Amino acid sequence: MTGNEEKKGAAWWSKFQSLLDDQNAWPAEYVFKFIVPAARLDEVRHLFGQVPLQERASRNGNYVSITATMLIYSSDEIVAMYTTAGQIEGLIAL
Repeated sequence: MTGNEEKKGAAWWSKFQSLLDDQNAWPAEYVFKFIVPAARLDEVRHLFGQVPLQERASRNGNYVSITATMLIYSSDEIVAMYTTAGQIEGLIAL
């Protein structure tokens, strides 16, 4: 979650959650994609725990793109994941 999304507040998250619920039958696989400063990579790894991550470093190694596919049981889980991830400094959600 970028700082801009964080500022959108409850109305934005409610609309996002409605879209997720309209387009998915839970449980469903959901793909999270983030770009994070390399110095914060361990924080993202901790966020996902045992979930396998695809990691790709930028050309200069300053950033890492992360892709994680998870079995999700409700849109609440997705919002919670983005909210928690948004607390990691420099993280960009794609």
